[in-house]
Amino acid sequence: MIIDTHHHFYAPEYLRAWNDWEDKRNIAHAPAVANWTPVRTVEEMDKNGVRTSILSLPSTPGTWFDAGAEEATRIARACNEYGAQMCRDFPGRFGLFAPLPMLDIDATLKELEYAFDVLKADGVNLQTHYGDTWPGDPIYKPVFDELNRRKALVYFHPLTTSCCARHAAAVGVFPAVLEVPHDTTRAVTSLLLAGALARYRDIRWLFSHGGGTIPMLAGRISYFCGMRKDLAQFAPEGIEGEFRRLYYDTANATHPAPMAALLAITSASQVVFGTDYPYVTTGPQLAALDKLGLAAEQVEGIKGGNAMRLIPRLKA
Repeated sequence: MIIDTHHHFYAPEYLRAWNDWEDKRNIAHAPAVANWTPVRTVEEMDKNGVRTSILSLPSTPGTWFDAGAEEATRIARACNEYGAQMCRDFPGRFGLFAPLPMLDIDATLKELEYAFDVLKADGVNLQTHYGDTWPGDPIYKPVFDELNRRKALVYFHPLTTSCCARHAAAVGVFPAVLEVPHDTTRAVTSLLLAGALARYRDIRWLFSHGGGTIPMLAGRISYFCGMRKDLAQFAPEGIEGEFRRLYYDTANATHPAPMAALLAITSASQVVFGTDYPYVTTGPQLAALDKLGLAAEQVEGIKGGNAMRLIPRLKA
């Protein structure tokens, strides 16, 4: 059984805001996004034997398209309603990581409650940063307090930072190639050094793209942070122990090098399959996973078994 935990969707209101944001900056619309429909999504899943995909938003340009807190809250609700409707329209084929607006904490707490209690979301979908704040910022404490109380699954999707994207573009590098994985590392480190990973032991944390550059930098982070005795309280199991507790998806990480690095800092039981559809198709990633030389039970767990532990309703 194959479960895709990194699968994007586009509510009409969200796509409209995205297109407007790009049009104002003379940015071409991505064909993969423009051609996306729920029916094509199911066709892609059927072609590759994917039973269920968990819906989430991709890297949202700007800070919610630089639309402000009120509009961000409205778009988040529209996305959640649309995602929940997809789950109803295609029973058993989809789940939902509900996006939270995060720009207004009170509105975010209301959306969180609605997503879990009314829409029955499987978890929440956060970005690695909002404006100039990363998830360890104290402003988000009420949100993580509630997520911890609910023992929630919290999925992070990275995006490019305004500070670095222009530098990458200046040398001809598509910002997402470098900045997207780096921003996952910034988010994980922010949560670690703010004490959030230690404080919220009932949250299950899931990070994209094999943890970004965390596997490569784990030793460096552990060494330099380990020199600070005041940080020991934030890593009860040691800094590398904290990395082992996290969950990671395989989207764009099934190449032998990143997967070897990831499995050097955690076990295969902490890894779940993800595609990053529609930006990346499913078949090549499944084929790459099969060629890694992992034990059959490890591959089976990554393809679906580990996700079923994270989201028990998928066992049905």
